[in-house]
Order: sequence, then structure tokens, then C-alpha cells
Amino acid sequence: MPTETVLITGATKGIGLEFAKVFAGHRYNLVLVARDVTLLEQQAENLKKDYGVQVNTFAGDLSSHTTVESLHQHLKSEEINIDILINNAGAGGLGSMTDLDIKKELECLQLNMISLTYLTKLIADEMVKRKQGKILNVASTAAFQPTPGMSMYGASKSYVLTFSEAIAEELKGTGVQVSVLCPPSTKTPLTEGLAATGTKIFIKNLMEPEAVAKCGFEGLMKNKTVIIPGFKNKIMAKSVGLLPRKWVTIYTRKMIEQKV
Repeated sequence: MPTETVLITGATKGIGLEFAKVFAGHRYNLVLVARDVTLLEQQAENLKKDYGVQVNTFAGDLSSHTTVESLHQHLKSEEINIDILINNAGAGGLGSMTDLDIKKELECLQLNMISLTYLTKLIADEMVKRKQGKILNVASTAAFQPTPGMSMYGASKSYVLTFSEAIAEELKGTGVQVSVLCPPSTKTPLTEGLAATGTKIFIKNLMEPEAVAKCGFEGLMKNKTVIIPGFKNKIMAKSVGLLPRKWVTIYTRKMIEQKV
């Protein structure tokens, strides 16, 4: 049986589920974290059956920092050491900041930034003691510029990007590798929900989650710090810094508001 274990948050659908399949295919044991207990157990059984790996589950809402603590205690009680952490869970709303439900957005910010940071800290501490481990945080191509129409979501992903880059440098020489994955609009539960608005970027030319997970896995194994799936997306992300920021912000707003 494989000896290394990967923990994946938001693991029952979209990119998270595809990450679970990729790692299971490479004979990693899994710890899957998600809110939906029924779906979580169903996916765990499917992965056990299809790949023959050990699958541990933890059901909880990571938009609460107390859930992060409970997850960490669960790992301790089960005596599970995490060799790879995939912080994939994320959420966000579409619309003007003044129109969105601020309580829901605060939960999203908690999930995208605070809980991600807390879990990263807890797991990284243990990895540093063992002098080995890998962490992959999932951001977005939205991280590279302001995103009017998704201001809080984009800002939270900018945090994930810069936080990951910073700790990657801090942890050099410890045996712990940190990477950040920045996918474009992808077929996930988030984009499926936003597609109802008729917004083009959540309907047309979406990347497949399988391709994103494969790219993330390969980049992580190659110890890349910033991983951007797709050549076109890499060029766009790098070109942002060459243009006046105001122009980029105006263009991004038009792109986000464009309807099919």
C-alpha cells in the first residue's frame, strides 16, 4: 500500500474531485474534506473501489476557523500525517460589492483566506518538523488584477497568490515545497452557479477540471511555485504588469460583465 497521504479540501466536486482521482491514480492515500456528508462518503467509496487506496473523510464547513481546528484534531486522533496539502475549497459571488449579501461574502473570505491560512500553518508546522512535504494552494487567474464585479473574490485570490509566493520563499531549505495554482474559468460548481447570470466567462471556453488538476499535480511535482494552466493564460497573466493598472481594471470589468 502507498505510504504518502494527501489532504484535499473541497474534494467532492470539480477540481477537488479531479485532484483526488489524480493522486489516487498515483497511489496516494487520501483525506477528503467537504461539507456534503452524503456526497463525501459516496465519492470516498468510489475512489476506494476504483483505485484501491485508503480514503479518510472529514465533513465540515471550512468557512469557520473552528472547523479547521476540528479537522486538525481529527488528523491527530487518527494518527494521520499529511505529506501533501491541497487547499482547493473556495467560493465567491458575482455582482457589485454594494449589491452582494455581505454575510455570505464574509463567509467566502473566511474560507478563501483565513481558513486556508490557518490550515496551511497547522500542516506546514508538522511538515517542517519532518523536513518534508508539499502544499498547493488554489488561487485563480483573477489573482493577477482587480476584478470589478467580483471584487472580493478576486482580492481573496490575490491574497492566496501572494501569501503562497511569500511562504514558498520562507520555507526554502526546510524540505517543504509551496506552490499556487491559478486556473482560468473552469467547469466547477462555482461557475455552474454563476452561469445562471448569463455571464460569458462562466459559460464559454471553460477549462475542464481534469486538465486543471493534472496541470496542478505536474507543476507541484516539478516544484513550480506559480502554476498557470494553458499557454494563453500564462501570457495574459504575465502581460498584466506591462499595462497601466487602470486600463487593466476597466478591461476586466467589461469582460466580467459581458453576456452571452
